[in-house]
Amino acid sequence: MNPGHDDHEEVARAPWIPGPRRSPDDHADLAARPPAPLADPLPWMGEPSEPGEPGARPDAGAAAAAEPAPEPRTETAAEPEAELPHRVLTSLLGAWALSACSPAETLAVEAHLTECAPCADEALRLRDAVGLLHAERDLDLDPLLRSRVLENCLGRRPARIPVPTWATPYDAETARLDALLRDIGEAEWHAPVRLRWFEHERRVNRKTTVAGVIGHLLAVDGLVMAALGLDDPLGPGIGELSPTERTEAYWTRSSQPPTRAVREPWRDQSHTLIRTVSFAGRGVADLTVTYGDFAMPLRDALLERAFECWVHAEDIAEAVAYPYEPPSGAHLHGMIDLAARQLPAALAGRRRSGLAGPARELVAAGAPGRSLHLEIEGAGGGHWFIALDSPAARGSREHAVAQVAMDGVEFCQLLAGHVPPEEAAVGQDGDREAIRDVLSAAAGLSRL
Repeated sequence: MNPGHDDHEEVARAPWIPGPRRSPDDHADLAARPPAPLADPLPWMGEPSEPGEPGARPDAGAAAAAEPAPEPRTETAAEPEAELPHRVLTSLLGAWALSACSPAETLAVEAHLTECAPCADEALRLRDAVGLLHAERDLDLDPLLRSRVLENCLGRRPARIPVPTWATPYDAETARLDALLRDIGEAEWHAPVRLRWFEHERRVNRKTTVAGVIGHLLAVDGLVMAALGLDDPLGPGIGELSPTERTEAYWTRSSQPPTRAVREPWRDQSHTLIRTVSFAGRGVADLTVTYGDFAMPLRDALLERAFECWVHAEDIAEAVAYPYEPPSGAHLHGMIDLAARQLPAALAGRRRSGLAGPARELVAAGAPGRSLHLEIEGAGGGHWFIALDSPAARGSREHAVAQVAMDGVEFCQLLAGHVPPEEAAVGQDGDREAIRDVLSAAAGLSRL
């Protein structure tokens, strides 16, 4: 060998060894770097070393001096410097699924996925696998935090199609129950739950499971679905059945006991109800919902369904030892108000059945008759005057012959049939018979 000119050419043709690659955590704008002065650049292998550094190309300084300085880039978005080979893009799919790519690599991979079907399928599989690594958890440490955040957000920027005020209790209670169901395990769906209510002065109970309770709510909410012209979960042609009959029909139709699979149809049905009434306009609030032997407008029906959802959520929470809070004060007030409006008719029905004392006064058209002052304390509290002698009469403070004072949650427990009238812890004053009749009528509003 001749060690002279030939050795110099061999050195000049020696392969260039790139410097260390930048960390993916470096979020600098990679697009702002000028392209490497190479005929065949390898951007995925790093940047060339500066002249004079170990591993620098012998002609790097001359090439840099010969070329004009690049003009400043004005773009802010990162772009890939050059098209990366398929094998490199394929190797980046795992990092892309974990959101660990640099901005330039992310753009290059996502551009490639629009053109390469095999890589797009692989990327979807990897992204789904990453989702399985993160278990679904409830981070809402304060049960009221979600409501406060939503209220603040909607106050700053109202929703385009807001949920009607009269439907918000149902929206809130179904969301709270769904959060409870998300937190419980597979085995807890089969935990025994005892449902309790009153029928004709007699306490009735029925044993089911957590999944059976959700099936019960699904079946009875179907009354509202049918009134709105939506699909009834029991199917077409079911007829006008009472809530108890609908529940029994749902339970008997299933060849197997309900499982956690019932959560999704119940959840979808609840969302459908909220979306439908939100888009339907104001007139839908007065639509009649038939409960078999009685009916009520849709605004009251959804409030009644919110009450049932809360009561049965507490039944479930008690069965699985889960902490559960009462509704907000405003929603609790609405539920108590609905019951107070139903009590005069409930009293009249009990009187016709011989379960309540006779009317004391003959109430003429428009006359108030006797009243009972119902004072509810605590969250959702207020004052109501219950007409005692006629459902058409209007109660008043001036004609009150008795007064009952109760905590709001305790009164709702009485309405749910969880507390017998004679065991209700109340402050009582005045006509004892009127007080007994009203408390018994309140417990009689309960049902399965």
